[in-house]
Amino acid sequence: MKFSPLQLARYQYNPKLPGILRNGISEICVTSGGPTTSVADQEKIAALFPNTYGKNEIIFQKGQNTAPAKKQVVGVILSGGQAPGGHNVVCGLYDALKATNPENELYGFKGGPSGLIEDSYIVFDDEYINLFRNTGGFDIIGSGRTKLETKEQFAIVAEVCKKHGITAIVIIGGDDSNTNAGVLAEYMAANNTGVQVIGCPKTIDGDLKNEDIECSFGFDTATKTYSEIIGNIQRDANSAKKYWHFVKVMGRSASHVALECALQTQPNICLVGEEVAAKKMSLAQIADYIADSVAARAERGWNFGVAIIPEGIVEFVPEFSVLIKEINELLAGEKTAQFNALPSWTEKYAFIEAGLTKESMAVFAILPQSIQQQLFLERDPHGNVQVSLIESEKLFSELVKNNLAARKAAGTYNGKFSALHHFLGYEGRCAFPSNFDADYCYSLGYNACMLIQYGCNGYLSKVSNLSKPAEEWVAGGMPITKMMNIERRNGEDKPVIRKALVELDGAPFKYFAEHRAEWALETCFVYPGAIQYFGPSEVCDLTTRTLALEKA
Repeated sequence: MKFSPLQLARYQYNPKLPGILRNGISEICVTSGGPTTSVADQEKIAALFPNTYGKNEIIFQKGQNTAPAKKQVVGVILSGGQAPGGHNVVCGLYDALKATNPENELYGFKGGPSGLIEDSYIVFDDEYINLFRNTGGFDIIGSGRTKLETKEQFAIVAEVCKKHGITAIVIIGGDDSNTNAGVLAEYMAANNTGVQVIGCPKTIDGDLKNEDIECSFGFDTATKTYSEIIGNIQRDANSAKKYWHFVKVMGRSASHVALECALQTQPNICLVGEEVAAKKMSLAQIADYIADSVAARAERGWNFGVAIIPEGIVEFVPEFSVLIKEINELLAGEKTAQFNALPSWTEKYAFIEAGLTKESMAVFAILPQSIQQQLFLERDPHGNVQVSLIESEKLFSELVKNNLAARKAAGTYNGKFSALHHFLGYEGRCAFPSNFDADYCYSLGYNACMLIQYGCNGYLSKVSNLSKPAEEWVAGGMPITKMMNIERRNGEDKPVIRKALVELDGAPFKYFAEHRAEWALETCFVYPGAIQYFGPSEVCDLTTRTLALEKA
């Protein structure tokens, strides 16, 4: 196996821990932060989680370790999409287990939750773990999207744990994965299995966030990676001075990534889905907003610019959401086969026109044909439109092009408009973690071991005060049920962790809103450059602009 010089150098990096976790395992005691309640639907959540609901928040402090001494055999899984730093969660968990008792063992279950069900695993040792320290990716054991949510699955997991003598499971994942962790924890407690379940907050989308989770891991590295690329694109735009670049970034359900990239790079345009929904903006209004910037800059002779588009933006547009619902209904059941059997797009278009309301057909008609056809690509497992397949960056550049053509015909615009398109997605999911994510993830894993040692079940590993130096970070745990509410999923009421959307009254969005008019007109580009791993702390340990503004 060959290693790059950077990879070899990163192996030598010693992640920084919160001060309390540096004191040595024997000097860490636990204090109670008081009982907790769910964010909503308290009675329903309490009834669903009688064994794990209402538990106390936990904070680790310096003092005599009073946890009972016993050998721990822990299983760990990586669940869902990759996020930079996942390897360090595993490494921190492993190191803490071995520091507590060299006889402790860590099983890595392969391919995500399915590894637990299929009993596919590796037992970690120093030699194997050391190959993955401070590196990106989830290839240490792989990941998967199997959901642990049925009693039959839980029973299999309990049997696998019993077979190996496993005392705890750590699930590293996003909101869905940690919801499943909470449900699994309740099952383990209700059935007296003796198995604890601990979650760790992961997602580059940034939507697993609340008053307790200041930042999900991977968000820092991914947004810095995207911002480097956006900065490079901006520099190219400012050099060539002839293209408008439409850049789509990750973020299906929330616009945190787009907003953070905008705060780092100061593009001319950044759409924020939550604002679009709040203002009930139409596709035409959004196109007009972008075209205003294009036209104003063209008056200064600047026929170039950059626009950032969140991946899930169309779902925030009310009229587009209605259109998607009608299309889902239009192709329900056997109608999909009937539609697919039509030989030409002309006949399919007539089928669509006959099945949509007048209002939705008006929205459909203004879409470029390529986007119209994308709405009728392969359905998801529930028979719905796969919105993530819609090339929204191309949709909006085409709508802007048509808007500008109308302005030119009316004599109100005389510039040039040429668009280029980019989608920044997978490029950020497995990057070498920034020092912040390397430190944060290692701390989350180390902290998870402490929660296991103190007998916690159904808790999320929590590290807070993240805008301060790592020495001042606060370690502890929070009951997963505290983050839950009831939502309607596939016709049923389900307990789920509430997704965090961009808060329009929050400091990060307010800062953006205060400056975007200037950015739309002027060339205020910032070029962040590559992630820095070596050098002064104010460069290498820099937190996201979002976190800095929230904690200012």
